[in-house]
Amino acid sequence: MRGETTIRQATICRETKETQIALYLNLEGGERKIETGIGFFDHMLGSFAVHGGFGLILKCTGDLEVDGHHTVEDVGIALGQALARILGDRAGIARFGSSYVPMDEALGFCALDISGRPYLVYDAPMPQPMCGQYDTCLTVEFMRAFATHAGITLHLKSMYGDNAHHITEALYKALARALRQAVTETGGEVLSAKGVL
Repeated sequence: MRGETTIRQATICRETKETQIALYLNLEGGERKIETGIGFFDHMLGSFAVHGGFGLILKCTGDLEVDGHHTVEDVGIALGQALARILGDRAGIARFGSSYVPMDEALGFCALDISGRPYLVYDAPMPQPMCGQYDTCLTVEFMRAFATHAGITLHLKSMYGDNAHHITEALYKALARALRQAVTETGGEVLSAKGVL
């Protein structure tokens, strides 16, 4: 059982031939500094950290001369690994979370279960292919990588929207707010009839 003064934090260093990532995640809050080389992605991760109440320090150097795919996907992997490391056996947390987030004309929805069973359901057509240097088709790649490596059952849906920036931002914020609920400490045992996740 965690003590009241425990800081839930983790550092992940991941290096491949395509990306070099150093990531620090603190579920209790703290400094936020994000550098991926993709301005819009930095903005989305910043929104994720703020609306989740998380501290996030991230430096990613990727093969952006190819495109943003490896950078976005690998950051999702590292962030998922950090969350999984922090939560361990997932004892003493609320486990489930959900949130609707409006962003101007767009409305995004997220429901998730920190279940240990990775699964992604994603329904978010993007009206425009790019937001700055960020390919909007990469949102699903980030979410899949994050869900897989965090061990989360993750459902994301754009209810409606006309602007890809607004749709994408609503989804990242909805994820953050749902995750904030799910990682809330309850002080109890693993929330499962089986007694283990």
